[in-house]
Amino acid sequence: MLTLKQINSDKEQVIAGLEKKHFQGAREAVEEVLRLDQMRKSIQQQKDTASAEMNRISKTIGQLIGQGKKEEAEQAKAQTSTLKENIKTYEQQMTEAENSQTQALLQIPNIPYSIVPEGKSAEDNLAVKAGGWDIPQDTSILAIANNAKAFDQDGASVALRDWKEEWNPQPAFAKLPHWDLAKKYNLIDFDLGVKISGAGFPVYIGQGARLQRALINFFLAEAAKDGYTEIMPPTVVNTASGYGTGQLPDKEGQMYHCDMDDLYLIPTAEVPVTNIYRDEILEEQALPIKNCAYTECFRREAGSYGKDVRGLNRLHEFSKVEIVRIDTPEHSEISHREMLSHVEGLLQKLELPYRILRLSGGDMSFTAALCYDFEVYSEAQHRWLEVSSTSNFDTYQANRLHCRYRRAEDKKVVLCHTLNGSALALPRIVAALLENNQTENGIRIPAALQPYFGADMIR
Repeated sequence: MLTLKQINSDKEQVIAGLEKKHFQGAREAVEEVLRLDQMRKSIQQQKDTASAEMNRISKTIGQLIGQGKKEEAEQAKAQTSTLKENIKTYEQQMTEAENSQTQALLQIPNIPYSIVPEGKSAEDNLAVKAGGWDIPQDTSILAIANNAKAFDQDGASVALRDWKEEWNPQPAFAKLPHWDLAKKYNLIDFDLGVKISGAGFPVYIGQGARLQRALINFFLAEAAKDGYTEIMPPTVVNTASGYGTGQLPDKEGQMYHCDMDDLYLIPTAEVPVTNIYRDEILEEQALPIKNCAYTECFRREAGSYGKDVRGLNRLHEFSKVEIVRIDTPEHSEISHREMLSHVEGLLQKLELPYRILRLSGGDMSFTAALCYDFEVYSEAQHRWLEVSSTSNFDTYQANRLHCRYRRAEDKKVVLCHTLNGSALALPRIVAALLENNQTENGIRIPAALQPYFGADMIR
């Protein structure tokens, strides 16, 4: 959550940042936090005054008794008893004010960095890079493709389509969407998932299951090469963990909740892995901490309807490898760039067409200060599929988590920065791999994945 120091130091800048995220009632929310803080300070002052008065009177009681002034001593005792009760009341009022202030802060999202584009929705995201196509270097098509506004509502660039017609003619056969390929090669059974659990819980079979396992092992191996320590965390977390990373209270309705035990199924490995460092003071020389984890992820909200949720496009349960970093404020920008490079490298090795979007204020998550999405292009669906969000949260999560580090130079304890990213989420990667690599003789497996899959084709 935001710190009081942030809000008190530049209230108007904080409000402007919240408005950039299109947070409704930004000014009112900030003013309420400041009002509660002022109330807490006023009560603290009254408590301190009462404590000082009680201490002063307590010191006179013995003197009065020694002077034989028994009646005055009894009056002094009565005064101290009244002051003690007042102090208890003040302490209770302070606790209530602090709790109210914390609850108010928990409802306020993080403020975006200055480089975050203005905008209300995904339509205002800025495409900063595209890759994965063998586009001739003497054309301006790549530059055009880098502009998010150049992509039409179907997710395909008009410029890209022109290029494909000129340099990359359509294949002799019609490309099938992944749900048809899954049935053709007996890879995924969506109906069986409905029978066992419900919509959004596919069953992977044979080569489909092997492809899932190959991708998981490939992603984990690549993360290890880049210095990430693998973690195998629980896939259920307590309420404190949900609040720590900001899923609660913002995403409470989207998380599966185990009522009897008051535990939540994780929406991402970010939650348990980042919470490892809740209530911890780390040493500066140990940073940045780099962790990765493969987990199943669970999300109740399936999102929109139609083509957006068909097949693997949006699921209630899916596999994902997550990368998480805990860093210093001075180094977190470098960490973010390294994480982006890592995710991009995975997509390049999988030979998938991709683009990188810097999200606009209105499309960012509740907790992020800066976020980049990676999308892969689906040849059969003619649309972009999001496969990763890679975010810097600044001190927002760390303040909730009480995740701090001790600076080497002055031993001062300050808040860390936290970062995470999908590296990668499997469903849409599988969809793009199947659709983009289909041939008349089967589905080609990218060279980098073949050692993990054990074959060069799905037949």
